[in-house]
Amino acid sequence: LTTGAPYRRHMKNFVKNYSDSEIKVREATSNDPWGPSSSLMLEISDLTYNTVSLLEIMNMIWHRMNDQGKNWRHVYKSLTLLDYLIKNGSKKVIQHCREGLFNIQTLKDFHYIDEAGKNQGKCSLPRPVN
Repeated sequence: LTTGAPYRRHMKNFVKNYSDSEIKVREATSNDPWGPSSSLMLEISDLTYNTVSLLEIMNMIWHRMNDQGKNWRHVYKSLTLLDYLIKNGSKKVIQHCREGLFNIQTLKDFHYIDEAGKNQGKCSLPRPVN
């Protein structure tokens, strides 16, 4: 019998009746300590050319971006995936980002201190030069 996070994720996908697109986004934005694979992000970007899949993908990304606390990797990986989709997916991804800009802007205040005392939500963007 399989146990652990992958098993729980599989069961939740089944119980919640997630679509193939939603399952792929959940996998790409999991709490696993490694980033989403480029092959998985490519599969998701290809799905953005389908109107129904695009909506499912973007809704799941917005949902994962709103996670907090110990699920900080959901947020981080959602931003990683979104960056990839903007560059490689349908142009409609950009339209969805414009419409959902509030979801991204709220992350300016995101923070999470892990068990080791490291701030996993600290923004490391360079400050603009005046």
